[in-house]
Amino acid sequence: MSALIKVAVIDDDEIIRQALARLLKSAGIEAATFSSAREFLDDSICQQVDCAVTDMRMPGFDGLRLQEELNRTIPHLSVVFISGYSDIPMTVKAIREGAVDFLEKPVEDEALLAAIRRAAKRSQALKASCGELNDLNDVISC
Repeated sequence: MSALIKVAVIDDDEIIRQALARLLKSAGIEAATFSSAREFLDDSICQQVDCAVTDMRMPGFDGLRLQEELNRTIPHLSVVFISGYSDIPMTVKAIREGAVDFLEKPVEDEALLAAIRRAAKRSQALKASCGELNDLNDVISC
């Protein structure tokens, strides 16, 4: 049996957040929902999730800015973007900066679940590698 996946769902639309949380729960995935990128970053759970599913366009702090902050502070955390309003340059930038996927709303359930599983697997592997590297650095510095 695989480990439980924990996902942060970040979207300023409450209906979308609730629908995504229900979908994830039905697939056996734990979801924590946030109405903004800042709310997510200010919560300690941001260090505990395996994946962030975020809207691209949100007031104040958009998805690309969130991705930049995560790359700086939690580099192992993988991101899946969902957006009803996107363009090719925005999508390319997100993918170049490390997004696992970029899906258009309304998102297909199976496509989203597959992207989340890929993102969680990637995050878990990167986190394990970072832990091994830190352990090696501790041995070397002794």
